[in-house]
Amino acid sequence: MSAIISTNGLTKVYGRKPALADLDLEVPAGVVFGYLGPNGAGKTTTIRLLVGLMRPTRGSATIGGADNVRARSEAQRHIGYLPGEFVGYPDLTAEQYLSYLAHLRGGVDDKVRRLLIERLGLDPTVRIGAMSHGNRQKVGIVQAFMSEPDLLVLDEPTTGLDPLVQREFHTLVHEAKDAGRTVFLSSHVLSEVQEVADMVGILRQGRLAEVRSIGALTARPLRHIDLVFGGAPPDLNRLEYLDGVRSVRQNNRGMHIELEGSTAALLRAIAPFDVTDIVSHEPDLEEIFLNYYGRG
Repeated sequence: MSAIISTNGLTKVYGRKPALADLDLEVPAGVVFGYLGPNGAGKTTTIRLLVGLMRPTRGSATIGGADNVRARSEAQRHIGYLPGEFVGYPDLTAEQYLSYLAHLRGGVDDKVRRLLIERLGLDPTVRIGAMSHGNRQKVGIVQAFMSEPDLLVLDEPTTGLDPLVQREFHTLVHEAKDAGRTVFLSSHVLSEVQEVADMVGILRQGRLAEVRSIGALTARPLRHIDLVFGGAPPDLNRLEYLDGVRSVRQNNRGMHIELEGSTAALLRAIAPFDVTDIVSHEPDLEEIFLNYYGRG
């Protein structure tokens, strides 16, 4: 599968402080790629470099095979972009603003634009400056999607949206992927990334620390298992040295166990006891992310 985004040593330094360092990343065409990291990790810097809003200190990036510095216009023709703080022209209505951008870009199907407006519940007759944050965000989503670009670059796209509009946005993302387009999505809402993404890249202090599929990232073998016993539970010593057991905590007639790998040894050990309930909690993306960065 060819890469729609390819970076080689992409770096941005402010003074002596690198905001992004030596980013080597390839995002295949036709996937939803979630880009994660805490504030200050370099997510927005990466996005601004990719869409051509700033030049790298060193390194390079190509979008659809076009270098986004040497062939900036060609690279940008592939991109629909929603910035993290979308503003628009406050004195224009949404209709005027979107019509202006459609003519500026060219090749925008008016039916697509109007359908997006309808699906997001946007009133196009209202001035952007008079809109709530959520409605301005709808304008930003429409302008990013309406040209049906090869690559959607979306920075915190659901900020300010109500749950119903968020659901419709997720549908738009899935439809874009089904149509063979690529979505590069930066978000602090980890459940959202898990909902829509195929792959995840994790940044830490300006460096790419991990790139994995959602399946590989969330299929880690660490489980949290709660046991309830009808009678006396087994001694802690009976369980804490079993293969894969990371920790055991006892509470009245219950136990909480952190287990890595197979449950076979644990199930054999508790079989002689009166087990009335077993609940296994698989880690989700948020838990993995918090464990990765630490909770402090």
